Amino acid sequence: MNRFSVLLLATALTSAGNVWAEDAACATVKLGDPGWSDIAVTNGIASFLLDGLGYKAQTQTLAVPIIFAGLQKGQVDVFLGNWMPAQQSNYDKFVASGEVDKLAHNLEGTEYTLAVPTYAFDAGVKTFADLDKHADKFGKKLYGIASGSPANESIRQMIAADEFGLGDWTLVESSEQAMLVQVGRAVKRDQFVVFLGWTPHPMNVQYDMKYLKGGEKYFGDSGQVNTLARKGYAAQCPNVGKLLSNLTFTQEMENSIMDQVLSKQASNDAAIKAWLQANPQVLDGWLQGVTTRDGDDGLAAVKARL
Repeated sequence: MNRFSVLLLATALTSAGNVWAEDAACATVKLGDPGWSDIAVTNGIASFLLDGLGYKAQTQTLAVPIIFAGLQKGQVDVFLGNWMPAQQSNYDKFVASGEVDKLAHNLEGTEYTLAVPTYAFDAGVKTFADLDKHADKFGKKLYGIASGSPANESIRQMIAADEFGLGDWTLVESSEQAMLVQVGRAVKRDQFVVFLGWTPHPMNVQYDMKYLKGGEKYFGDSGQVNTLARKGYAAQCPNVGKLLSNLTFTQEMENSIMDQVLSKQASNDAAIKAWLQANPQVLDGWLQGVTTRDGDDGLAAVKARL
């Protein structure tokens, strides 16, 4: 065998051993997190898998509009929390325009709209139009989440347009946790309270609550959650891209893990690991066609961490 043949053989073997060889930038995966309990779970699952595969997951806590801008500018790699249709305006601006890539639907059958305790629902507050009929009982306050969230902006639009007679109502912005503390206080006193609710979330188990109808113009009907990535990310980092395209969740899964965390029975990481230990079969689908960063068996590597 001459020198040229040896060189060709060496090149071929090197290429074969690095089928999943990726750009060095793929070693760290930057995940956007708006500070929501459900996204903490899905980001936590993704981080556990990425770490097991030899990557470093880096979570960045940012408001939703900043996450979308970060995806556009390449400062954020992945966002597992594109709630639709609540984030329709951001989706249209960045994803539909081709500036940000959609990799997959990761959750189906979501709800994201205003909600009330069941006792308020039974007293006649069944739709958005019923709220102003009981304005005094609600103190003319609508409890939302963090400033800048798409849902809060929808509520602002309703108030500005005096939709459903809500023109003289006030949006109370706070963190998800602070909002739920306010809901808990009201429920203990059987007081009327209207707040931003969604599923999956343990609030659906912790509180006897109902979602209001009639606000579909602003919040849509039953929806889904998408996995987004900065433009070209899946091509640049195909192994991570394959994992992200495989990742799908269920409401039962997310609610179970979140309940363990919010009830203080476990940390987010511990609750995720415990759920995976009890349901290891889910890894088969998530890791199909996925290797470690070094090209080894991805499924075996992750299972070794359980």
